[in-house]
Amino acid sequence: MQHFEVAVVGGGLTGSVAALALARAGRKVVLVAPAAEEADQRTTALMDQSIRFLERLGLWDTIEPSAAPLSTMQIIDGTKRLLRAPTTQFRAMDVGLYAFGYNIPNHALHATLNAAVSAEANITEVNQRVDLFDFGSDRVALTLTRGESLTADFVVAADGKNSATREAAGIGVRRWSYPQTALVLNFSHTVPHGNISTEFHTETGPFTQVPLPGSRSSLVWVVKPEEAQRLSVLPGEELATVIEARMQSMLGKVTIDSTPQTWPLSSLMAEKFGGGRLALVGEAAHAFPPIGAQGLNLSLRDIIELSQSLRANPDCPVPADAGDRFNRRRRPDIMTRTFGVDVLNRSLLSDFLPVQMVRAAGLHLLASAPPLRNLVMQEGIEPGRGLRSILQALRQEIRR
Repeated sequence: MQHFEVAVVGGGLTGSVAALALARAGRKVVLVAPAAEEADQRTTALMDQSIRFLERLGLWDTIEPSAAPLSTMQIIDGTKRLLRAPTTQFRAMDVGLYAFGYNIPNHALHATLNAAVSAEANITEVNQRVDLFDFGSDRVALTLTRGESLTADFVVAADGKNSATREAAGIGVRRWSYPQTALVLNFSHTVPHGNISTEFHTETGPFTQVPLPGSRSSLVWVVKPEEAQRLSVLPGEELATVIEARMQSMLGKVTIDSTPQTWPLSSLMAEKFGGGRLALVGEAAHAFPPIGAQGLNLSLRDIIELSQSLRANPDCPVPADAGDRFNRRRRPDIMTRTFGVDVLNRSLLSDFLPVQMVRAAGLHLLASAPPLRNLVMQEGIEPGRGLRSILQALRQEIRR
């Protein structure tokens, strides 16, 4: 029976990054996950903090050629409601950055991570599922689908929304769904995007165009389930015409580049995010609609915290309470982001006039108050970044 310091269960983007980060932190890691079966045509917008993390892992130079910078992000009220919010622009240069982050095709992320994991001496890959977990006080035993067993000092659950690891540990979860489905595709256009991402707020949810390299963009269009089904089977030229009209032709003529995919929207939050010799990361711990580019960025912050707390020390084996510490440290960030995205999404769907007034007033305030807008931008990039900027400015003012 082989023994490892850390067993990462789940081999998606989150699991692969977790295994790599912990291996680079000096731990002996086993990555337990069956081979991926479905091609992922989605893209992921990673913010500056996440990009810096990929740089530290030595991955960014390989990923960058496939990525497009997000230099400006704008919100346009595309509803026909009585109270409409003003167009609000967020420019990276206003907070001292060239780009808030980069939009990257998921297949490019997968390819880079798979190659890095395979080349990492501290990672053993096991292409199986785990049938049984035994969480002991001094180690965790994992029984695999072919009857083999292994043990680990610590387990990282990165096996998604329906996490078998989370269930085996007896951790409950709160789930809620939305009357929405995301239509996801990539498209070409005749007018350059200028590294600008545009999010149209509609009565059914956001219609979000995000730049890709060249004159291409990705699209996440949140609509009612029946409308997503109708749009997904339209002929390419007809769907392109509908998208062009929805975007008010701001990117010129549109040509669909990929087969549309549909993803029902739901949210999830575990009752706790770790305990003892277990930590939940990514969608095993939290999941919410694709609003504000928060999903994988939140997952990478899970991994940053975990890799820092589990960094190898010859005199310090993995502590028995490492999962409890991880839970305490991650809870504020996860809860704030999850409920923040939920409130924003529900405000788009609500026909209740006071809710529309609050939403419109909030965007108007951001549009007309640069200091507040800059604070929101920095907090969106990295929790605490805006507050640290304010404190730094105050210190400089006091010194004068």
